[in-house]
Amino acid sequence: MSKNTAEVIAVSPDKIRIAIDKLEDFKLPNEKLKVGSYLEIGSDDTQSLIAIIESFSIELKEITDSETKENDVKRVYMIDAQPLGMVSEKKFVRGGDEIAIPPTGVNPASFETIKAIFESSVEKNSEFTFASLALQPTISVPVDGNKFFNKHIAIVGSTGSGKSHSVAQMVQHAVSAKNNASDPLNNSHIIIFDIHSEYAAAFPDANGISIDDLALPYWLFNSEELEELFLESGDNNNYNQASLLRTIITLNKKKHNPSAKKVFFDSPLRFSILEVLNCLENLSREKHLSADRLHIPTGSEKDSPPVEFESEDLLYEAYFTANYPFNFSAGKTKQGPYADGKINKFISRFKAKLFNDRLEFLFGKQSESLSFSDTLTQLLGYRKDNKKNVTIIDLSGVPFEVLSITVSLISRLLFEYGYYYKKQNGEAKTPLLLVYEEVHKYAPKSDLARYKSSQKAIETIAKEGRKYGVSLLIATQRPSEVSETIFSQCSNFLAMRLTNPDDQRYVKRLLPDTLGSITDSLPSLRAGEGILIGDAVVIPSVVKVGKCSPAPSSSDIAYLEEWRRKWVDVDFDTVTKKWNK
Repeated sequence: MSKNTAEVIAVSPDKIRIAIDKLEDFKLPNEKLKVGSYLEIGSDDTQSLIAIIESFSIELKEITDSETKENDVKRVYMIDAQPLGMVSEKKFVRGGDEIAIPPTGVNPASFETIKAIFESSVEKNSEFTFASLALQPTISVPVDGNKFFNKHIAIVGSTGSGKSHSVAQMVQHAVSAKNNASDPLNNSHIIIFDIHSEYAAAFPDANGISIDDLALPYWLFNSEELEELFLESGDNNNYNQASLLRTIITLNKKKHNPSAKKVFFDSPLRFSILEVLNCLENLSREKHLSADRLHIPTGSEKDSPPVEFESEDLLYEAYFTANYPFNFSAGKTKQGPYADGKINKFISRFKAKLFNDRLEFLFGKQSESLSFSDTLTQLLGYRKDNKKNVTIIDLSGVPFEVLSITVSLISRLLFEYGYYYKKQNGEAKTPLLLVYEEVHKYAPKSDLARYKSSQKAIETIAKEGRKYGVSLLIATQRPSEVSETIFSQCSNFLAMRLTNPDDQRYVKRLLPDTLGSITDSLPSLRAGEGILIGDAVVIPSVVKVGKCSPAPSSSDIAYLEEWRRKWVDVDFDTVTKKWNK
């Protein structure tokens, strides 16, 4: 017990108020007492309550000297603390509703008590550690690694808060954990969606995929992705164009996959995008005999007989490869249903995407020839004789207009891989962690059509991925702009410094524990500090995440140092060549 008077004066289910006469006497030697510090409140001889300081205030009370009758003012220090749980027989259990009233005493929790709580909080074979207490850096804060990675993670923090270092630190620790030190790799499979080219420096041996070597077969796109790619939101003919696109692509998939029993618009089956374009161009010029659309004049001479098709499907199938001149004869022929200019803009958009050099990773020869299994091998780091735990997908070079569908396709393939692997093997033996850096850029809280596919893909993983061994790590500096469906599924949070009031309010509302004034410290946390809270950590804690090594290339630019240097000449030709790629 401390030598001063420290008294519990109020107890409620979520708050304990403590009055202290002499604060200096209440502190433990050489230890700081501040918001976020832990208190130990005596209940009886067998157990005590652990609480975390939420706020601190001073009350001035007027007292009268009994002898001199003179009035004086006395300072009483008031601490409001939130009960976290009970320590019984050196074991900590969440929940504080068993405290005896009145409590027998209150003290700052000793170093030994706090250390013992954290050391005994997680079974050794499930222990995963990447941070220490901010106020007592020599005390590591372990989390239950199974609960931490299985239940989705959110890391939020403004620029410069240490968010990227924290992500890299977690991943570096995950890939280095092994049952057998002699094994070259463990069985971790982590895919980082890197929007700013930061993480290659932190993982020099990773399976790096940039826009220069990324290959994603267009025929793997699902219905939402295909429509987002080729249709323009707001176009009055969108519905008709979508219906036509579905019909033509489905027929082309049936043509190229005759043995497939069931073929749908978004079946992951090969088709020819050039044949689809050829069909559209034929439809834009189509003429047919007045009596029947299936009788079309196709000969190059006046007396050439018309071609007759038995069905519209066979007509489209012919349009995939042939290039008909469609002879016109007044009174005998009329325009086809799409030859009135309705699909001209659609075809122009189609060509603009198809022949855009910047989209070669979707429509180039390598993507055309890549198999389904080769695509998964590329993304999961299973390349022959070059297996990797970490895959970094560098999104910085992906054109903005296809960023959403690129993220959507990769995410969906990885989720479906987890689903079918578990379905085949009965259990998820190769669980995946998908790390989405700056997720607000491609899965925002928005109704815009250009984000629809990526939102749906990531939201599906957030809601269902855990069952199939696919979990998320969401990192963002603007949490208030991220889809609420995604954040609502996260069970573990590392909330670092946030300066935007909207983001602060949003995070306070999301955090699974009510931490009161602790979350008020979000704007004042130092770089690398954060509030760690969730199912995987025994006590909500203000932690310090050390800088990782090697570090991601997210450090601030030393402007003044660079400006002081001698003038640097720039090779603009080289820069613009890279720019134009």
